[in-house]
Amino acid sequence: MQQYKYTAVNLQNKKIKGTFIAKDERDLAEQLAKQGLYLTSASVYSGGTPNAFFTLGTGKVTLAELTTFSRQFSIMLNTHIPLLDCLDILKNQSYSGYFKKILEVVYDDVKSGIVLSEALKKHGKVFPEFFRSMIYVGESSGKLDIVFNAIADYYERDTAMKSKMMSAMSYPLMLLGMTVGIVILMLLVVVPTFRDALKDLDVEITGITAAVYDISDFLLKYWSMLLSVIMILGIAIFLYLRTENGQYVKDVLLLKLPLIKTIQLNTMTARFARAFGLLMSSGMDLNEAMDAVEVILTNRYMKKKFRMAADYVRHGMSLTNAFESLNLFPSMMIKMVTVGEKANALDDVLTRSCSFFDQQVESSINSFTSKIQPIMLLFMGAVVAVLFIAVYSPMLSIMQTL
Repeated sequence: MQQYKYTAVNLQNKKIKGTFIAKDERDLAEQLAKQGLYLTSASVYSGGTPNAFFTLGTGKVTLAELTTFSRQFSIMLNTHIPLLDCLDILKNQSYSGYFKKILEVVYDDVKSGIVLSEALKKHGKVFPEFFRSMIYVGESSGKLDIVFNAIADYYERDTAMKSKMMSAMSYPLMLLGMTVGIVILMLLVVVPTFRDALKDLDVEITGITAAVYDISDFLLKYWSMLLSVIMILGIAIFLYLRTENGQYVKDVLLLKLPLIKTIQLNTMTARFARAFGLLMSSGMDLNEAMDAVEVILTNRYMKKKFRMAADYVRHGMSLTNAFESLNLFPSMMIKMVTVGEKANALDDVLTRSCSFFDQQVESSINSFTSKIQPIMLLFMGAVVAVLFIAVYSPMLSIMQTL
């Protein structure tokens, strides 16, 4: 069987376009004739992802668009609108041009007889693996409306967590930027000005002042070379972090650095609880759910350990023992999993515990903010104090001599 994109006319001589699965063009013409349509042209249709260039798009669909799409799809399915009609309505909504083109292809595929999960699978770069796995589960269990609603909830909460994290990091980064700016201004402008003013005076320059003067001279003489070295190092680090090994090293550091590791671990735990509970409650078995939920663990170090845990479970080990042996999640998560396994209600326990782990993420972010801000302020104050002493100590020496 082959999928065709066709153009036909009906009895009123109105042109109709669409896609259809048939053995060959002759079979396609016969199938359309049964519907009162007369084939005029046909071509083999692959249903591939459209090129973003021709839609003035970026080749990516935002998380906000996927969330809105899921929420609207769920609402329409709840009101008993047929799936194909839902897609027809959604492809005309106010999404980006690129996403509209994707939805048109999905609509054509579903109209031709392909199930939704298979139609979405053709666009792996647009619809994440977790999203597609959930749609497959929804189709298999007959709970597609519930699944779409759960996906929207999941993405909304995940976006809220990321927003809080960015908000928590913005102030420390601003303080760090201010500190660097003040240091550069002092060393390149203020220090040379004071040194020139004291040049003709018989003042002995020692200690911190001498060290700061030497640093200032070095920067003034070799600033272009230092800037080049910093740029080269920055580009090298950027390129390294784009490699698989670089990404892995970065993820290991995120789980080892003080303050940050708690946020990272709690975030991954909250994502796992929500996604795994959702998969299990939708009817997916344990091994399939383990495979599907792996994609939401964005930390590669945790993902590697999770794959080992999934392998242990396939060989007969309980989920609790697998997580404990690898020290994969916090103790509270392991306790929840233990309770769920013993009560044979793992999906219900994890779904109910989602709010607790969300609170843990917020708590760890608030803790990070409350600790990093005074640390950055103390660092900034110490740097400015050292420079201030270095600049004004010669003047104090002159005043004592007078």
